[in-house]
Amino acid sequence: MSKIIWLASYPKSGNTWFRVFLTNLLGNRDEPADINRLGGGPIASAREMFEEATGIESSCLTMDEIERLRPAVYEYLVEKAEDTIYMKVHDAYTFTNHSTPLIPTKATKGVLYIVRNPLDVAVSLAHHEATDIDSAIKEMCDDKYAFCIGPNMLFDQLRQWLLTWSGHVISWVDQGNIPVHVIRYEDMKLNSLDTFTGAVKFAGIERSEEEIAKAIELSSFETLRGQEREKGFRERSQKSESFFRKGETGSWREVLSDQQVEMIVSHHREVMRRFGYLDENNEIVF
Repeated sequence: MSKIIWLASYPKSGNTWFRVFLTNLLGNRDEPADINRLGGGPIASAREMFEEATGIESSCLTMDEIERLRPAVYEYLVEKAEDTIYMKVHDAYTFTNHSTPLIPTKATKGVLYIVRNPLDVAVSLAHHEATDIDSAIKEMCDDKYAFCIGPNMLFDQLRQWLLTWSGHVISWVDQGNIPVHVIRYEDMKLNSLDTFTGAVKFAGIERSEEEIAKAIELSSFETLRGQEREKGFRERSQKSESFFRKGETGSWREVLSDQQVEMIVSHHREVMRRFGYLDENNEIVF
């Protein structure tokens, strides 16, 4: 039953980049994978997948009723799957209102959790949602924040509780039900081979160093931006101009005001320090 490797992250933390790498690696490709045909299937919150698995029109259910059924959907997918499923998920690790984990333990092989400096996340999230920086920061500090909960709207994805940025991180890395391997976005950029190799090993994928290095090269941001300019990217928010924007570390320094930086750090200081985004003197790293 344990066949799902969850590719978990707070939005705009490098999840899609990792999926591109994984598609290139598993396909043993010589040419870059098509960004509109990535492996792993739909995101865990995809409404269409839920309806196909349950045979129920999700619009007939409340959000709480949907969430009570979601664990069974993933168990159903595992029963039908022959190989490992690599599934993107932005939900925090939460529980249904019947106290059942949204992510079912018996269907799960492990979690690759990608974490990124929240200062850079705020900038990227604002672009993704076509909103202002202050609004993005407010969302990241709201412990009741969720995607896809607008009134009188039927989104193509189901409700996803994100919690605060810190709450999201801790919910995944400190849960004790399923194995988790943490990847920092910054290490994906600055120490690519070792970082991706560690993730591949955790997932139980047997590939040589040369194959991993080739997949990293095929997954460069220049390639991804070029593909998006040429043919678009179906996962891009309709609100944003592009999905693959810069992919840099430290771009917040050119955008955020001192007050905005202080707002983020004051809310997330403990988790930022834990994952190396603040040093022992509380100076910002990256």
